[in-house]
Amino acid sequence: MSGSFGRVLVVDDSEVIRQLIRVNLELEGFEVVTAADGAECLDVVHAVRPDVITLDVVMPRLDGLRTAARLRADPRTSALPIAIVSACTQLDLERGESVGVDAYLGKPFEPMDLIDLVRRLAAASRFSSERTPLPPSAGHDRLSP
Repeated sequence: MSGSFGRVLVVDDSEVIRQLIRVNLELEGFEVVTAADGAECLDVVHAVRPDVITLDVVMPRLDGLRTAARLRADPRTSALPIAIVSACTQLDLERGESVGVDAYLGKPFEPMDLIDLVRRLAAASRFSSERTPLPPSAGHDRLSP
């Protein structure tokens, strides 16, 4: 795995939230790559080869739940651990479960809860084999909200 604990693809339309998640995970030894929405996530996921993906639900172009469904439908990403990190409604939780989301973390969240969740998913990842470093230009148990 890259980084001490692995590589995380953080997908959120809020730059502030992306940076908050990035800083907290990098301080704990994760390598973090970010995307601004689900469409960008799908564009970069194969090059990034993350160990875990975190997705916001409400995003422009392609929301988090539709992104999760597309990731699950692709044999190359179908087993990647996916966590929804969002202000989830009960409907979002049900839809997420129906597309195979692995875990949920409600916003606002405590940084340690985020770190614990990502660590647990990275450790359980079926993609835990060694990753190649990114090129310099590269930019559950079900949990209740």
